[in-house]
Amino acid sequence: MAEDDDLFWEEVKDVKPLKVKSKLIDTAKKKPKPRPIAQQLIEDERNVLIESLSDEYISNSIELDEDSSYLRNGHSPDIIKRLKKGYWTIQGSIDLHGMISREAKDYIVDYIQECKKKKVRCIRIIHGKGYGSKNKEPVLKKKVRNWLMQKDEVIAYSEAPRHDGGSGVVIVLLKEY
Repeated sequence: MAEDDDLFWEEVKDVKPLKVKSKLIDTAKKKPKPRPIAQQLIEDERNVLIESLSDEYISNSIELDEDSSYLRNGHSPDIIKRLKKGYWTIQGSIDLHGMISREAKDYIVDYIQECKKKKVRCIRIIHGKGYGSKNKEPVLKKKVRNWLMQKDEVIAYSEAPRHDGGSGVVIVLLKEY
């Protein structure tokens, strides 16, 4: 093995590299460094989004039933019918079981931002029916729906069909990006 290496290097000692003009090589050398990511700015924007969601928000948009459906102004009522019939494929789902309000709000804001980046249109949010809460009443149900009304990305939402979770689940249609 060592003899082969020695022999190879002996044979190529006088070889000079070719000077090749290549666009690939030239552009690779001139490629600019990526800009730094402003982590603090991203964190600040996230916190502003979270804080912008109020638990006492009153909507001016169309709310079809008190808790089961919501449609943002300027959109066709057919959207709710289609949402209830499963016209859009559910592309993502989150489960808020066991979370307190603050955790759930943070999780929803982050999840909707992720969906926006990935161009996800229809999601399922499982908030539960409240059987695990202190008074056996749903705490997150109204809060989640209230937060969703405040999110500009949300076009509509509807209570899931009974076989898919019913009043413990909301199906959300997001804007197309």
